[in-house]
Parts: sequence; structure tokens; C-alpha cells
Amino acid sequence: MTFRRRKGRARVRGRDEGTVLGPAELGGELGERATLVQFSSAFCAPCRATRRVLGEVAAMVPGVSHLEIDAEDRLELVRALDILKTPTVLVLDAGGRVVRRASGQPRRADVIAALGAAVTGG
Repeated sequence: MTFRRRKGRARVRGRDEGTVLGPAELGGELGERATLVQFSSAFCAPCRATRRVLGEVAAMVPGVSHLEIDAEDRLELVRALDILKTPTVLVLDAGGRVVRRASGQPRRADVIAALGAAVTGG
């Protein structure tokens, strides 16, 4: 999984480009600097590994939180954001704006790079 960029902008699929998500939509508080939002499903093995990687990154980067959403329990949000598979990770900036999106199991380095872009606004 990589958080792709095209022509200096985040490559975001679906209707979530520029979408702002808050605690009401996510069911948890946003991080002070950024938030890693993971959409998972119960029998998804890559989701468990993704939970571990995102949790570790959130623990080592101050002001970053990790929220996991069960896709089956939140079908309205899944449809609104055009989530097609699990795991799907959204990286939100401090204001809750979606700045990166990727599907599949992430590499720690990719997550850290995407967080850097979210924190710096790039």
C-alpha cells in the first residue's frame, strides 16, 4: 500500500477529496496534529496487521491518533466515502480534512510519510 501523489496533490478516490470528518462521523476524537482512520472488517487478516502498524506510528508521533471503524457497522459512512475494500486508511489533518487515502496493508514508512504531508499541509 502506498499513499499516492499525483502532480503535487494527494490522489484521493471517490467523494472524499477535501471532505472534513469530525468526532460525530468517526465515533472518536481527532488527534491534535493528525488522525489515522482505518476501515476494517471482522475476518480481515491484513486489518489486524494494519491496526498494529497504525497504532505503533500513532504512539510514536506526538499529537496523532488512530481510530478504527468497523466497516460493517458503519455502512452509511463506508458508502459516503466510497470505501471498496478493507483495510482502507484515511489520513486526516488536524482539522479533520482527508489528505491521503490508501487501501491494503501499509508499510510503516508510507504511513510516516503520509503523516508528514498531513502535518505540514502538503
